[in-house]
Amino acid sequence: MPATRTLSFQNDAGSLWEEPPGYLRLDYNPGRRNETQFRDLLTHARLALRRNGWSRMLVNQQQMSAFSPSEERWMTTEWLPQAVREDGYRHGAIVVAHNVFARLATANLVLSSRQLGHVYRNFESDEEAAKWLVSV
Repeated sequence: MPATRTLSFQNDAGSLWEEPPGYLRLDYNPGRRNETQFRDLLTHARLALRRNGWSRMLVNQQQMSAFSPSEERWMTTEWLPQAVREDGYRHGAIVVAHNVFARLATANLVLSSRQLGHVYRNFESDEEAAKWLVSV
């Protein structure tokens, strides 16, 4: 019997799934986000990576709206450095947003965090992203 994915956390900002091949999946919900819920979602992602001993995450941004300046600042200066240095985050497969401003915000985040030593790749589909992620 094949293993099934497990819902790890969910709120109005999105959902976290623990995938059987050994990676975390983050699905952002469409629309505006409450920043506290956004931070809670990403904090739970860090904790799930650490708890499982995983280094890989598929981030589905297809329906996501752009990061606010404070969300982007928090991710760049706090969340991502902690996720990489303390929780083992090394590989991120991003299923890119339909919203061009969300794509630009993500590109800015990736560029500003290159010194951390993790690897991001962008994909147009879940299938491509998952295939790459399980190969690293």
